[in-house]
Order: sequence, then C-alpha cells, then structure tokens
Amino acid sequence: MKEKSFTLLLESVECRLRSGDLSVGDRLPGERVLAEQYGISRASVREALRVLDAVGLIRSGVGSGPKSGAVVISEPSAALGWAIRMHIATQSLPVIDVINTRLHLEGPAIIEAAQAPDSPERDAALDRARDYLNEMASPTISDDRFHCCDTRFHFEIAALGSNLVMKTVIDSLRLATISYVQEAVPRLDDWVSVKEELQKQHHGILDAVVKRRGNDARQLLEEHIMWFYKKSLKF
Repeated sequence: MKEKSFTLLLESVECRLRSGDLSVGDRLPGERVLAEQYGISRASVREALRVLDAVGLIRSGVGSGPKSGAVVISEPSAALGWAIRMHIATQSLPVIDVINTRLHLEGPAIIEAAQAPDSPERDAALDRARDYLNEMASPTISDDRFHCCDTRFHFEIAALGSNLVMKTVIDSLRLATISYVQEAVPRLDDWVSVKEELQKQHHGILDAVVKRRGNDARQLLEEHIMWFYKKSLKF
C-alpha cells in the first residue's frame, strides 16, 4: 500500500524537533510553501497540520502573510485528555477505570509533592494553588470557572513532583473527565453545599502538602476524588 503523502511532513517535523532545528515557539511556513517543499498537495499539507494540531504540537495560524503559519507548541495533556475523552464516549474506556487510574497515579505523586525540597518554584506553585482556591470561594464564580480552577489546583500540586510524564498523564486524565462532571453538576440538588465541601477538602490537601505530611495528603486526595465522583457521577 502506498504511504500517505501527508506522513512526509509529519516525519520531517519529528526529525526537525529531535535535531533541534525546530523548537517550541517557531512558526511553520504557510500551506503553499510546505506543499512546494515536500512535493505534496495542499490538501495533504492540511491533513498533516490537522494531525499535528490534534496531538497538541501546533496551534494553527490565521490570516495571511508572514504570520499565517502554524506555531509549534507542546500541549501533551490536552491532546491525551481529548483522546481519552473520545474513547470514554465510545464506552470502550469506563469512566470509573479512568478515575481508579487517577488514584493509582496521583497518590504517589502527591507524596512526592509533599517531599519536594524548598525552592522558589515550590513556593510559587503552592501560591498559585492557593490563589485558585481563593478564586473558587468567590460567590460569583461561574461553574465552568470553578471546574477550571479545580483542575489547575490539582495541576499545580502535581507539578511539584519531578516526573513530567506522570504530571502530564495525571492532567490528561482530569481533562478527560471534566466534561462529564460539568454535565452532571446541573443535576445536583445540593451543588452549593457540594462546592463548600470540595473547598474544605482542597484546603485540607493543600495544608497537608505544605506541612509535608505526604501520607495524610494522599489519603485526603483519594477520599476527595472518590467522594466527588460518587457524588457527581452516581457510581
């Protein structure tokens, strides 16, 4: 079977990233130039760009001229989260299995976060996590923003660990299930009290991490995850 021509562009981008010839923040040429460079049709170029966009490697440019080309980015969490979410939708990946995977990964990660050495970066991450909790306490916060801050709070805690792949997978699992939570929340009769309980749980987790009580942080985190999803998704 003849190889699809758009893979030429994909392989080239990978090779250039590996060699350092192409880096995050660089801009790819426009469709016409790429088609000429690789001897493929503009339709094939667009197909390759759609693949790169789907896996979180580019952000497509708009308009025309020198700033119209796609920009190289690196957002693996969003790409993985999208892929997992789509497979959850097919029911080939049960949501409860995704949540249990979160428990297996986030438990050790939060222990590592609690043990992270003192540094300006640790202080900054904890400050950002605290800021998200403060924003979530606002009586005027929208539900969408509340969920976003919730996700970012967990991301900042996970970011204290040293394993970047672990952090990426944890973030992607949260992103994969957030839409299901958003759909379930309007059906809750006691959403206001649920938000208050979530805030209480979040503060307990943060306090345990700040005070380096790793095992306590893990227990609180696991209880928090299961409580919320049982409440919102009715497991």
